[in-house]
Amino acid sequence: MSSVISAPAPQLLRRVSANAVLDFMRASGAVTITEVMQATGLARATAISVCEELMERGWIRELENQRAFGEYQKGRPARRFQFNENAGYILGLDVGIAKATAVVSNLRGETVGKSSQPFPGVQITTEDRIPGVQITAEERISVIDRTAMLALQDAGASADTVLAVSVGIAAPVDRNGDVLATQHFWELFDVDIKSALKNLHGWTVLLENDANLAALGERWCGAAAGVDDVVVILSSERFGSGVIDGGRLLHGSHGGAGELAFLKHVEGVGDTFGIALMARTWAAEALAGTAVTSLRAHAGEDVEAEHVFAAAADGDALALEILDRLADRMARVIGVVATIFNPELVVIGGAVAESAGVLLGPIAERLKEFTATPPRIAVSPLGASIVTVGATRSALDYVEKNSLDLELHTHKIAN
Repeated sequence: MSSVISAPAPQLLRRVSANAVLDFMRASGAVTITEVMQATGLARATAISVCEELMERGWIRELENQRAFGEYQKGRPARRFQFNENAGYILGLDVGIAKATAVVSNLRGETVGKSSQPFPGVQITTEDRIPGVQITAEERISVIDRTAMLALQDAGASADTVLAVSVGIAAPVDRNGDVLATQHFWELFDVDIKSALKNLHGWTVLLENDANLAALGERWCGAAAGVDDVVVILSSERFGSGVIDGGRLLHGSHGGAGELAFLKHVEGVGDTFGIALMARTWAAEALAGTAVTSLRAHAGEDVEAEHVFAAAADGDALALEILDRLADRMARVIGVVATIFNPELVVIGGAVAESAGVLLGPIAERLKEFTATPPRIAVSPLGASIVTVGATRSALDYVEKNSLDLELHTHKIAN
């Protein structure tokens, strides 16, 4: 018995062709129809028709054909087209416990606007280092929305030009965008951001764990660019990790893949507090005693991690001792992560990464004590923007996958 394979419908072929042309345009500058044909394998008539359709919908634009000065060309110049990176915008949001940061990017992922706003009523208690929060979900949403709108204002863009929003929060998020709110700290982020922003502006909102977005951002344009097996550890205030295995972001059944709460049971670690927080804590403990250290110049204020790193660079004995303790702690953390996930690379990320480079050597020296499969180690070049970079990549992925189903604001105006 033979089976008959039906030919693809013309509409499907047209869609495949349009996607191929649009993908080529995104990765290129100004191109001619001949170059489109060479890149996609389309016939000339089809390539022209698809380009004209994409131009009509606002995704690409036709450039004026201008010959260079003194250039001679017989006949009419070739038509040239270019991806319209300003056909719409995307929003990347990093929603922390103390502040929200928003970045607006064009459709090539280039930042064109940003804003950061604090949440009122948030304090970090010194006893248990757990945020004390006196802010309602509605107030939190209001700050997030204001931050987004200020970033759009900075970009000179309106709310109806936003094609997708990606939001990173410090809590596990499953594949459906639901928050795993089984701990008090995670519950603080379960404020239904997706529905709120959709109701306010009609936006498509993608919700994701902040460390997972950090991993996406790092692999896109950070120290892990092109690496298929990588763990990115956000290391400033609290440890959290995003895991990419074989080029695929891991979530787990409820979004908990990469969560590091188990560090409470790891000898020599005992909690999930990060580099910046422990540097401050250990410095404060030393200053409460009689230690001789240049850090006493900051005794009347909060001693920050950067003060400790700077003092260590100047040879301060106490600061050097703190860095040694941090390196040992990080070696244990990375050793456990390497044993579980066996990545090629572990990236230390977050606002502290700029200073943490001095820890790489001491960590690498000790790492073999804690894992049989030590990975390469790097610090992220993305600094405090690591989550918004990943959020930008996440929103771009959504737009690029669904471009032909999205209606552009410029197209709506034209019609």
